[in-house]
Amino acid sequence: MAEADARRRVAIVVFDEVEVLDFAGPFEVFSALRLDEATRRESASPYEVIVAGVHPGLAHCRGGLKVQPDTTIAELDPASLDTLVVPGGYGVRPLLQDPDFLAWLRRAAPQPRRLASVCTGSLLLAEAGQLDGVRATTHWKSLEWMARDWPSVQVQRDRHWVVDGRIATSAGISAGIDLALKLIEADFGQDLARATAAHMEYPWPESDARRLPEA
Repeated sequence: MAEADARRRVAIVVFDEVEVLDFAGPFEVFSALRLDEATRRESASPYEVIVAGVHPGLAHCRGGLKVQPDTTIAELDPASLDTLVVPGGYGVRPLLQDPDFLAWLRRAAPQPRRLASVCTGSLLLAEAGQLDGVRATTHWKSLEWMARDWPSVQVQRDRHWVVDGRIATSAGISAGIDLALKLIEADFGQDLARATAAHMEYPWPESDARRLPEA
């Protein structure tokens, strides 16, 4: 088993009206990784995955699912994180107008080794000034929104996921699974990333090409 102090901490932000698979997909991928498939049942993932709520209490997700976060973003130490993941969903819209959340994101985002988003979570990164001059993508329905409101972002309309330096973004909802698998590949190699996908019975993402055309 990986030693607790050696595990890479991944924090996934949740909020009211977050898209369920946006955060649950990467959570499953990071927590499902094993360094030795032969001891899967007895061992732990080399990632410690925590869920951080924007506000205290339950997060009321899209579709009615209620999630109890492990902690809040106010209690989170961004400098202790390997990866910070910001998902999307309809709850992004009020957060784009929330000065307290945006101030937190501006402070926190530069501190982890890696910053990632799923779906319209990338719009929050853009509003917080983290995607200026960065190649990035988002849900296909929000590509025009991103290009119009954040012209400094190098919008990648034909990519399912994009990694530009320490910043990784993905297309909509299920694309967060593919992105997380590619981040595992970058950290631990393709063999272990493929083994994780196989354990999940999820097809290995052979290409970063967008899977749906633009609207």
